[in-house]
Amino acid sequence: MPQAGDTFVAMDALKSAEIAQNRQRLDREKQLRIRERGIKLGDFSQLLAEGKLSTLPLIIKGDVDGSVQALSDALEQLGTEEVAVEIIHRGVGAVNESDILLAETAGAVIVGFRVRPDPNARALAERQEVDIHTYDIIYEAVEEIRSALEGMLSPEQRERVLGSAEVRQTFKVTKVGTIAGCYVTHGTIQRNSRARLVRDGIVVYDGELESLKRFKDDVKEVREGFECGIGIKNFNDVKVGDVIECFDVTEVARTLD
Repeated sequence: MPQAGDTFVAMDALKSAEIAQNRQRLDREKQLRIRERGIKLGDFSQLLAEGKLSTLPLIIKGDVDGSVQALSDALEQLGTEEVAVEIIHRGVGAVNESDILLAETAGAVIVGFRVRPDPNARALAERQEVDIHTYDIIYEAVEEIRSALEGMLSPEQRERVLGSAEVRQTFKVTKVGTIAGCYVTHGTIQRNSRARLVRDGIVVYDGELESLKRFKDDVKEVREGFECGIGIKNFNDVKVGDVIECFDVTEVARTLD
């Protein structure tokens, strides 16, 4: 059926037939690509792990064509280079069984704006486990889809340097390895944090602390201005003048903004 905004052009019958056939062929190819792809909602995390573009397939149904167009435009603008919305079908009217079958095949979510699924469609959706969301306000639909896309974003890794210590002397300990006699120049050296060894501004090793001592006592942390002995796990090539940094890494949820 024609949609609002379509243009009617007068031409001879043969030309019209050729255009209609081409459009039917392109539509069939599109539907075949959707069926061959068969992406399910649970596959998004795997696609992200593989470094592929993650898309959220949607089917949009609305009460009038203007509402469908407005909602489609708003949702398509939410995408980023990492995640995106793909509208595989949109139309006017109640959510029907054909919409459910298409959503099940394409692994899509159905978005209804001021429309509801008919009883047969609702029963089929429950059997096929197709997700249907209905809204009466465009803003609510956009915000919920935005939240879904943000949930598909891999969290941002943020590093925080806890402290650094300068190596001023090294000691070879039998069956233990090299112990670095250090002076804490900044922050706090913490026993359970991650650590890296920096030499002339270049990271030589990234790993964990094996031991942290004040005199002969094991301690959990040593603050700025104090001396300590540091053993680095699985690494003994420590030299005077090296800097040992302690840090932690936290995951922060990302937003589309």
